[in-house]
Amino acid sequence: MNNKQKLELTWIGKENRPELEPRILLEGPEKSYHAKHRMSDKDIFDNRLIFGDNLLALKALEQEFAGKVKCVFIDPPYNTGSAFEHYDDGIEHSLWLSLIRDRLEIIRRLLSNDGSLWIAIDDNEAHYLKVLCDEIFSRRSFVSTVVWENFYGRSNAAAISPGHNYIIVYSPVGQDWRHVRNLLPRDEKSASKYKNLDSDPRGPWRLGPIFAAEERHEGLMYSIKTPSGRVITPPKGSHWRMIEDDFWKMASEGRISFGANGNNVPAIKLYLREVQSGLVPRTWWPHNEVGHTQEAKREIQALFPNMIPFDTPKPERLLNRIIEISSNPGDIILDSFAGSGTTGAVAHKMGRRWIMVELGEHCHTHIIPRLKKVIDGEDSGGITKAVNWKGGGGFRYYRLAPSLLEKDKWGNWVINKTYNAAMLAEALCKLEGFTYAPSDSIYWQHGHSTEQDFIYVTTANLTHEQLQQLSDEVGTDRTLLVLCTAFRAQADRYSNLTVKKIPRAVLARCEWGHDDYSLRVENLPQAPPPKGQIPLFDETEKS
Repeated sequence: MNNKQKLELTWIGKENRPELEPRILLEGPEKSYHAKHRMSDKDIFDNRLIFGDNLLALKALEQEFAGKVKCVFIDPPYNTGSAFEHYDDGIEHSLWLSLIRDRLEIIRRLLSNDGSLWIAIDDNEAHYLKVLCDEIFSRRSFVSTVVWENFYGRSNAAAISPGHNYIIVYSPVGQDWRHVRNLLPRDEKSASKYKNLDSDPRGPWRLGPIFAAEERHEGLMYSIKTPSGRVITPPKGSHWRMIEDDFWKMASEGRISFGANGNNVPAIKLYLREVQSGLVPRTWWPHNEVGHTQEAKREIQALFPNMIPFDTPKPERLLNRIIEISSNPGDIILDSFAGSGTTGAVAHKMGRRWIMVELGEHCHTHIIPRLKKVIDGEDSGGITKAVNWKGGGGFRYYRLAPSLLEKDKWGNWVINKTYNAAMLAEALCKLEGFTYAPSDSIYWQHGHSTEQDFIYVTTANLTHEQLQQLSDEVGTDRTLLVLCTAFRAQADRYSNLTVKKIPRAVLARCEWGHDDYSLRVENLPQAPPPKGQIPLFDETEKS
């Protein structure tokens, strides 16, 4: 394979991509919630809970949050064929891949350069998902696959009883992410390995290996005579970790141990005071460290005793570890498959900013009541005691605006009648790539793309005189994009104006009136039947 070729996963319908409409978000103040008073100067109030299709919501977030999200955790439907109460999870494999692909491509643009993506998945799709992520993020962006022990019992109905799920981790910087990720706190068990058996003034220590099993180097192949007179040489296939002069320098400083009788193979003394401040995360996360599915169900039941819990919730300890490794206080955490709201609840308790997206009605029946308890300090479960959470902060509730365009009774595309002037201006700013920032004093400044380039949106029918007046006010040092329903003038006669008609100017931009791209069977397009014996999936080398 040459450098211009790459390995790709192919499936039926892969070439079909939605032309997403970048919707605006409408706040619902009656569902937003904030603590009655500040608990500390670090309280965060601008968290976002978005109700709506998560693909459209991700697109709606892209302009504002591209390159700003530090950690994304998603727990998508696993495509197991089971009929979950809150998700229709039995999605045909190729369509599942397409729908996940569309979401991951936007998530990639939302991630900061030193951010990370964590995807919870099981055996049914994990390996296809890994290849898909390699294609979207590049293989160099792969960090690791964490194995989470989500179930510690034993299923007698299985050929081999499942006991784990995967969490696939990617970062734009790949393995260099180790330089920015956080270490895990050193627990008592880890610290207890360090003892001070010889009253060393440098404090507790443990023994470390002094031989390295790597390519043998001449300067590292020497003999050592222990205090007892025993001669030690490196075992076959290994060498000393330091040159001889450095060895004896360390021995003179008391940093080499030969055992109580001076006859042991030498070992390096590793001091607790000199090791890293924490532990490097490992890929094996046992249930006693990060919880399991039954623990997560109990957390939900404690919050909502009369509600049926989710089938596959995630325990707060699991999200605590992910967020602890991948972010710092004040960073943005995103979960676009919010489910029962665990990600936001944990991020909130840990002092992170968060964004969650959920389409199901449990956004209102589970997530909002749960977050209110967190904010009011009434959630005593999960990680509350571990992080000493007392309450505070808040969130804003948003829903996706309806499609900007709709068809009238004659089948013509027209501006949606539910849009007022402010909504229309904000929507067209987003469509044209402008930042929506209406001026309080200049009526024609609805947004800007640079300090000198502005946009003006109006439903008026503009005359030559009105456009000329606009041109004069804009002046020679600025430019203005004018979007109006009609105009009576030559559009190119004003050097500092670009005049376009709406909706004609945006008709070809995207799919209009499509409100639901969710991972539910009834919303999915029909995949074309396979022709002949063409395999459904293969890996092909593509130039």
